[in-house]
Amino acid sequence: MNMRAKRNLALILSLSLGLLAFAGCSGAPAAAPGESEAPAAPASSAGEEPAPEEAAPAADKVLLVTSFGTSYNDNRDLSIGSIEQKLQAAYPDYEVRRAFTSQIIIDKLKKRDGIAIDNVTEAMDRLVSDGVREVVVQPTHVMSGFEYDDVVAEVTPYADKFDSFKVGSPLLVSDADYDEVVSIITGETKDYDAEGTAVVFMGHGTEHEANATYAKLQQHLTAAGYGNYFIGTVEATPSLDDVLALVRDSGAEKVVLLPLMIVAGDHANSDMAGDDEGSWKSAFGRAGFEVECVLRGLGQYEGIQDMFVEHVGALIAQ
Repeated sequence: MNMRAKRNLALILSLSLGLLAFAGCSGAPAAAPGESEAPAAPASSAGEEPAPEEAAPAADKVLLVTSFGTSYNDNRDLSIGSIEQKLQAAYPDYEVRRAFTSQIIIDKLKKRDGIAIDNVTEAMDRLVSDGVREVVVQPTHVMSGFEYDDVVAEVTPYADKFDSFKVGSPLLVSDADYDEVVSIITGETKDYDAEGTAVVFMGHGTEHEANATYAKLQQHLTAAGYGNYFIGTVEATPSLDDVLALVRDSGAEKVVLLPLMIVAGDHANSDMAGDDEGSWKSAFGRAGFEVECVLRGLGQYEGIQDMFVEHVGALIAQ
């Protein structure tokens, strides 16, 4: 190839590369695998500045739902999450927020799953810093035991920081509440209510005087004609031995175990339905009963969710 041909070829190659570079600069960069491309910003009219994005307005009313919490993610969504969703749908003027009382669970979720959940003090401080004016605090506790008392004691000092501040009651307070819970749990378990079957609900139990809640619920069950339904607790009375004796006397051959707790968390999975010899499942099995475990927290029952909605409604109306 002569010198002129070589110079022409070099010129052609140089022009081609320049055109390719120009075309490449004029296009948007390709999205990385697994990423969606962001939509292009709308063009502004000639001579106009693009409108700044508007920040979301701060909530004026907040409904803070406080729960013990659980590290069982699926059941948390089905129980606590369902209660919160029902409350948000019922009271759209309020922003529903979440706080847990168990710092152990909060720390575990943060470390294991990267999930950040406020404790009660953090949630209250956030309400103040956000300029919220009206606050309703609704605990999801079954009864007014130590944990409910702790929530009330923790939030009460913030009362004068808001225009309106109200704290809701736990699930079981009035006789009407007990009757409603009896109706709900027997309705939800009617498929197990058969001859020769004992339906046993396991509560947590407490040294607080509110432990009388369990005996009172048993009385309401018996008065309603549910002689094959029994209430026991893990850490107080009626104990596992108490319930075992009652079930034996009933003549039942099968036992269905369910948690009398908002969430089917660690107590339900381990103390009730676990395979260890100390679990209720193992104890009833050793006693000769056929055992079935139902890992479904009270918070999954629509009727229980509705009860919390009613409690909040009565509180707001005050």
